[in-house]
Amino acid sequence: METFGERLRQLRQEKGIGQVELAKHLGVGKSIISLWEIGQCEPTLSKLISMSVFFGVSIDYLAGLED
Repeated sequence: METFGERLRQLRQEKGIGQVELAKHLGVGKSIISLWEIGQCEPTLSKLISMSVFFGVSIDYLAGLED
């Protein structure tokens, strides 16, 4: 089962953007994206919603609750 961080990295890479670009879109620092991807911290609900809309996937998908 993929972790949130693994799914985030995969979606970001599929979209062809770097951590800096995603961070700017979400209004966070690049270091936060890195911490999310390595599992050191988790995003707030509002950031999960923003990522869900940005990537066109459900929050459940981001959380690893669905394929």
